[in-house]
Order: sequence, then structure tokens, then C-alpha cells
Amino acid sequence: MKKTIYKTLILFTAFLINVSCNKDYLDVSDELAGEQTMEEIFSIPSQVRSFHRNIFTGIPESSNMIFSPSYTLGGLDNPWAGLTDELKAAQGTLRSVTTNGYNSGNAPFHRWGTLYTLIRQANLFLDNAKVIPQSGEADFIDIDELSQLKAQARFLRAYYHYLLFELYGPIPIMDFAADPSSPDLDFARNSVDEVVNFIDSELKAVSEQLNDIETADAFLALPTKGVALAVRGRLLMYAASPLFNGEYQEALSLTDKDGKQLFPERDDSKWQRALDAMQEFIDFAEDGYYSLYKEYNTNGTYNPDTSLYNLFRSVNEEVIWASPRSSWGTLSNEGIDRRCTPRTERGGFASIAITQELVDDYLMVDGLPIEESPLYSETGFSTAGEDISGHVGEGIYKMWINREPRFYQTVFFQNRNWHISNNKIQFHRGSGNGNMSSNYPWSGYMLYKRISREIYNSGSYPRNEYRPAILYRLAEFYLLYAEALNEVNPSDTRVIEYVDRIRERAGIPKLIDIKPEIVGNKIAQREAIRREMRVELATEGQRYFDVRRWMIAENPVGEGGQGGPFYGMNMSAEQDDATFYQRTPYENRVWNTAMYLYPIPLNEIQKSEKLVQNPGW
Repeated sequence: MKKTIYKTLILFTAFLINVSCNKDYLDVSDELAGEQTMEEIFSIPSQVRSFHRNIFTGIPESSNMIFSPSYTLGGLDNPWAGLTDELKAAQGTLRSVTTNGYNSGNAPFHRWGTLYTLIRQANLFLDNAKVIPQSGEADFIDIDELSQLKAQARFLRAYYHYLLFELYGPIPIMDFAADPSSPDLDFARNSVDEVVNFIDSELKAVSEQLNDIETADAFLALPTKGVALAVRGRLLMYAASPLFNGEYQEALSLTDKDGKQLFPERDDSKWQRALDAMQEFIDFAEDGYYSLYKEYNTNGTYNPDTSLYNLFRSVNEEVIWASPRSSWGTLSNEGIDRRCTPRTERGGFASIAITQELVDDYLMVDGLPIEESPLYSETGFSTAGEDISGHVGEGIYKMWINREPRFYQTVFFQNRNWHISNNKIQFHRGSGNGNMSSNYPWSGYMLYKRISREIYNSGSYPRNEYRPAILYRLAEFYLLYAEALNEVNPSDTRVIEYVDRIRERAGIPKLIDIKPEIVGNKIAQREAIRREMRVELATEGQRYFDVRRWMIAENPVGEGGQGGPFYGMNMSAEQDDATFYQRTPYENRVWNTAMYLYPIPLNEIQKSEKLVQNPGW
């Protein structure tokens, strides 16, 4: 029955309903209800399943990182990479919002209205869905199917509260379907602890009701026990982190209109609670459900390059959860693949750039940061055989040689050869990919991670390639686990062990071998974990939330800071000469402490007598 219902869930884009944040989130969509009553809808199996499928439309889409005519960009996509020290987008709202800022009336990437609408639909489903007995050859819903449908709806209700919480902080808990005709439809924000405890209890309960795992592409959007445990672990990591645990000073005085404090004082015991949740997920994952994706050469040696590339191309043992949608697009239409292809390569746009700050945070092939490695230089160009990483030949600026494999999987730089044509790609002014067009990589670096290297706008090459838009993968949770272990007991040897699992897969030396002096040092281990998160998860959508929960976004640029001058190469240089390779600021980004939380939409504040706005907005 499940396969019949969800065989085409991954192709469900046509069913998606975009709900404006201006729409009353207590209304259920007219497209679903029409002139029918709830009783009528929930008496027909096909309509029950349609109602249920619509609840899935709030699942984020991690591959959509830049506005295009075919793919709008909202708070349930991945604008977050372009709002951090990872990327610079040359198109759409992302192009200007980092320098112009935003306010509560024009903030562009909300989740509020869409998710509260879907939370209401989940509540209606939980209240109304029932067994529809079999009668002859007619369709039916038995108790087993109903149990799974309700468990999935309950998970999504909790998950959507989580997505609201990570962006806005404390929110109104909506665990019932309010009557739109009721005179009392105004709801105050619950406190951080109330929201966390509600989501936690829901996820803990529903994790025992969901299937353990789904592996087929068509079922990727279905929540499982593994997904519920992963979300719960990440939720409690947020709750233990400084932003939500007593360190955001501006929020400590925030009260609702009845005087209830919304943010808690610091409580370090929350790290133990987070660790317990992470331990439960890790135990589940390592019981044969998930593992780091690795590929080996025919001679049995490990190949980090094919591992790191193919990790994102298919459903595999590392993927915990993926979106039913993706925005990779084609090289002749719209989508990310075209925007990460040079203009000189048959119709590319080259409009998503990597920041110099991210370039600098990738390690060297010896596993050391650039500031510690004897291999690093910013003087001159490579000679034959000088790059011991095996990724580049001669004539490459030395800043980019001898870097770790993840660097070459993520960053496309001046004079690197395109993977299919073997053409040398250049970004200086007049090169064809320079700043004489509205579409160009502002920093002189182009995003290379997660794009397909099998497609091309010529000959018999395919024009597009399906890949899952991964939401959660095991590598992130190994690093979260290491973070929780370190905050509770930095002497625990598993801190370095789990970081080194990620480094080993990345093809670089383990910390235990090259920096044994940091073992047991809480601050040094914390910095190592954060750096691994920075490069391992680059552009996947989590950095925006990490720099906020850690409260490092106010630091100087290059140390986690999100405001100030951002650098790249000198895109005004007209030739491939020394002037191009000068670190050059391309924009000055806006930051203030109010940006630790997103503003609640102004129209919601204005029409409510109970909602209070986040600090500084």
C-alpha cells in the first residue's frame, strides 16, 4: 500500500501550494477543501492521501540557492548559504540583501505563514483521519496505513515547529486546529524551553511509531525513526548553544505581554541532555542504518575524490533524509547547475561565487590550516610536480595548490580546467567570465560543490542529472556528536575520534596523529570541530544557523563574522597577471546583533495583540 501511495512522491512538485505569509495561517487551502466538508474529505481514501501529501510541502529544498525565473527562492529553500560567509550570489534578492540589510517589513526569506498553514493541516489530519473499511474492490485505508500516515503527520507538525524555532526563536505552539470562526485567534509566543520541550516530546514519541528507515528514491521525503532522532538531536544542540541558552543578552529581557520571560538563563546541564539525544541517534545509526560514504580504487586504496563527489549524486548509506524536490535544473534552462557553469562553457551563468574567507578555511593536504602549514604560499605559481595533492598542474597560483580534497570538490578557481571540455577557465576582466556581465562570480571563485560533472550542452552528453537534495547526512551528526561530547567532557577520547572519522573520509591526516596536543583541550577541540563543520558542510545550508547558535557572527570577518568587508580576487584586473591575484574586497556586508534571530513578519505583529517582536526589530 505504501508503494502505491508514494511511488510518485518525489515528483510531487506539481502539487506544491505556495502560501504567502500574508495569508491567514488558520485557513486550510481552498485547493484541497473546495466545497467539501472535512467529513467528506476524510471519507474518500484518495482525498485523505492528497490532504496528507500536502503536509509534506514544507520540507526544505537544499539545492535551491539562488533566485531564477523557474525557481523562486524562499525561507524553505537554501538562501542561507548566500547570507553567510560562504557564498555571494549575483542574482535576485541575495545579490543585495547582504549589503542593504532588511527589516521586519521587508525581510525576504520567511517561513512563518507557510509553516503555520501546514501545521494546521497536520492538526486537521490528526483530528479527522480514520480507518476507511474495505468494501468490495473500492479503495480503503486500514489501521496499519492510518497509523503510518498519522505518525508522519505528527512528525511534520513537530518538524515545522523546529524549522520556525531555528529561525525565529520562541514561537506560538500550535498543537491543535484552532477554529477560524472563534473570536479568540490571537496566540502569544511560548518560551524557548516550552517550545523545545514540546518538539522534543513529540519527536521522541513519534520516533517509536515511524518506520526505521527508507532507502528508495521515491520514499526519500518520508520521515523515519532515524530522521526523527536526528532532528531531535539537532534541536537539543540548539537549546544547549549560547543563542538559546542564556548568552544572547538582548533576548534575556524579552517577555510576552503578560510578563513571561521567553529566553532562559544559562543552564550548562542542557549539554548533557543534547549529548543523550545525540547518543541515541548515533547508537541507532551505527546499528547498521547509516555509515559514511566511501569509494575505493580497483587496487583497494581509498579514493577521497570520487567519494566526496559521488556522495551527493545518489541515495546512499550516508543520507538520512532528502527533499522530494530539487532545483539542479539543466544547462539550457534554469537551476543551480547552469549557475555554477562558466559562461564560456556553452551557456553557463557563473553567478554563484565562493568567498575568500571560505577558501582560506579549507585545510592543506597535510591536514593543517593554511596559517600553520609549511606547504602554503601566496607567492608565485606552481611548477611541474609541485602540487603533491595531485589535483593541479603547473601555472596555478600557489594559494590553491596542495589543498585538501574537499577544497577541490568545492572551489573553482582561475586557470583550472573544466572537467569535460578541458578548457582553462579564467575570471579576470575580459575573459568571458569576468565582471563585464551582470552574471559573474564576484569573488573570482565559482561554486563547484554538488554540481553534476556528467552534463554538458553539446553532443551526446546529458543536459541534466537527477541528484537527491540532501537535508541530513551522517557526517554532520558525527560532528554534532563530537561537539556535544566536548562540551560535556573534553577528555572523552570520542571527541577526536569522531572528528577524525570525517577527516579520514576527506583524505587528510587525523588530528590524533598531527595535533595530539589539542586532545582534551576544550577550546582547541571546539575550534577544530567548528572548522570541520565549516568545510565539510559548506554551502549545504547549516552555516547560517551555526554561526548564530554559537554567537560568533559578530566576530571579525574571517573568524565567523558576518558583517564587514568580504574578499576575493581582483576582478577588475584585465589580464591574467599578478594584479588579479590580490586579495580585494568586493562588498561590505551589514551585520547587527538583531540578526541573530529573524524578525517575525511585521504584518503578523501588527494584527496581533499578543505577539511580541524579536530584539532589535
